Amino acid sequence: MSWSRAQRRLHWWVAGLVLFSAALGFWMVALPFSALAAKFLGYQLHKSLGIIVFALVLWRLVLRLTRGRPKGEGGWPAAAGHAALYALLLAMPVVGYLMAASAPGAVETTLFLVIPVPHVVGPDAARFAVLQWVHWAGAVLLLTLVAGHVAMAIRHHRAGSAILTRLWRGS
Repeated sequence: MSWSRAQRRLHWWVAGLVLFSAALGFWMVALPFSALAAKFLGYQLHKSLGIIVFALVLWRLVLRLTRGRPKGEGGWPAAAGHAALYALLLAMPVVGYLMAASAPGAVETTLFLVIPVPHVVGPDAARFAVLQWVHWAGAVLLLTLVAGHVAMAIRHHRAGSAILTRLWRGS
């Protein structure tokens, strides 16, 4: 068995979107309020990407549960790392959504400025402050795990494993 084309493509799409979204997140937070239009658009794009990443990761999990994974793709450390990555990939958009919904300014969330996404909770400054810290800490942890994931993939590739080739081109 090998990774399906959909599994491979979803892996790379999620990876690219997460890295882009993380860079966008750090950029938009650093923007001064004098650049309010850019800041607003950055936040809306960041939230939209979070929704897309959440949906793609759910799709990846469904494929992984129905198709499985190739044999010999790492032992328990790899399984634990992948479980942590999946958990954070799902938790980060949820925390980000709840944070946006809790924001004192009550700014609407829209998917790519077109589709309104209703908030399930209202503005709450205390909840927002906690969720803001959790989202930031989760982003740092996710990026750390991604760096470790990449480092281990390169290490295995250099040791002669064809894992990167299989994940890029298929078996």
